[in-house]
Amino acid sequence: MVPLLAAQDPNGFPDVRLALRRPNGLLAAGGDLSPERLLGAYRRGIFPWFGEGDPILWWSPDPRTVLFPEALRVSRSLRKRLRRRQLGASLDRSFGAVIRACAAPRDADGGTWIVPRMVAAYETLHRLGWAHSVEVWDGDRLVGGLYGVALGRVFFGESMFSRSDDASKVALVHLCERLSSWGFGLIDCQMRTDHLISLGATEIPRGSFVTLINRFCPLPGATGSWDDGEIRFPGAPEPEIPGQREELAP
Repeated sequence: MVPLLAAQDPNGFPDVRLALRRPNGLLAAGGDLSPERLLGAYRRGIFPWFGEGDPILWWSPDPRTVLFPEALRVSRSLRKRLRRRQLGASLDRSFGAVIRACAAPRDADGGTWIVPRMVAAYETLHRLGWAHSVEVWDGDRLVGGLYGVALGRVFFGESMFSRSDDASKVALVHLCERLSSWGFGLIDCQMRTDHLISLGATEIPRGSFVTLINRFCPLPGATGSWDDGEIRFPGAPEPEIPGQREELAP
């Protein structure tokens, strides 16, 4: 059994060290997807993950998969594609389209964990300036992207999609270049996949992850809209960091 969260206490999460080993990281159930609860969860190293018809489930796996922006591994074939400058990228231009593309079923069973109430919750975070997207374009066609939540100088990645070869990788290259230029410390990738490891992600103990987010989340970050009105190619000069705004108290 896992603890049930009280609806009236958005900060009432158990200590992450109490998360189950099997399934790895399951910590609590219930609560809601309000901005206060979501931001409080991320600050503690916790994220929601559940399916349609299930209660909200909260997770903090051990080990944790992270990517340090400067450690991104770009293959020779991807470098060639980037040099051709066929695909451009933007930030926060089409958040709704990106999260819905990520939510689209990817197998014959048609399942997805990005259920409608998750979409609505993260669109609210986007309007408040906490959730951000990277879009990848082939001309005026959206062919890839990713989205996540930025707190201080940590980017908590949630999902990515690709409709063209390497489009999601181009999104990640663009994100890492921007985050590096803004002094971000790490990208949370949550769970290990071979794809992420091939791109330079690594697994670290949960305790080390909590130490890192406690260090980087309180730092001044790039909040508000990241859209500067430009379609950029990886390697192009970076704009100044966006204006900061007051953090929403968890």
